[in-house]
Amino acid sequence: MSTTAELSREEIRRRADALGPWFHNIDLNGVSTAPDHFLGDYPSVKWRLFADALPRDLTGRTVLDIGCNGGFYSIEMKRRGAARVLGIDFDDDYLAQARFATEVLGLDIEFRKLSVYDVGALGERFDIVIFMGVLYHLRHPLLALDLIHEHVARDLVLFQSMQRGSKDSDPVDRDYPFWSEDHFDSPGYPKLHFVEHHYANDPTNWWIPNRACSEAMLRSAGFAIVDHPEDEVFLCRRVERPYGAGPVYPAGGPQA
Repeated sequence: MSTTAELSREEIRRRADALGPWFHNIDLNGVSTAPDHFLGDYPSVKWRLFADALPRDLTGRTVLDIGCNGGFYSIEMKRRGAARVLGIDFDDDYLAQARFATEVLGLDIEFRKLSVYDVGALGERFDIVIFMGVLYHLRHPLLALDLIHEHVARDLVLFQSMQRGSKDSDPVDRDYPFWSEDHFDSPGYPKLHFVEHHYANDPTNWWIPNRACSEAMLRSAGFAIVDHPEDEVFLCRRVERPYGAGPVYPAGGPQA
């Protein structure tokens, strides 16, 4: 009996179609999982713009891919020699796609059903955390960043979010007088746009930041931005949180 890695192209095509629709276009031994993607060869077309931000050799490193979808980034990390790659998602269909893709490609990658709010249950930290294309789908985005910092990030975090609004990023003062309002109207002030209903026909698009907001949220959660290789992508390093404790109440703000 043939193993998954020995399937013919026709069988791979049949099984990939049965698992569809795919959001990640992945090359499975000559079979594209989403050849008609509305964004083109996605996410490869985007990945090529920031692939050099991460080390080419990940030998000995561990990787957590949060919101792994069909497994594209998990696969790329394993191809770079990562010792362990764990992909998590809360969508059973995406997890089935990811498992099938890695089986066809003969890669040893683990996938588990967990949301970003459950990362504390993993009980371990990872050298690299991938958090791509998830933030704007969350009802509680800053909580997610706090949990990543508190429970799973050891060093690097690769972050991406859809962004709308200005690409400017104003310097932000440590404090403002109560009657000061003008800075809120500046295009480069951090803004997180709330989507009450749908955006792009997707009811899971909840919060969409501008660039300044992405940067400010990352800093607030304890991630120093070390590279900005693409408009929506930030490579960060875990540092001490500027405001003390993370996802607790009451939240501690900057101390005078």
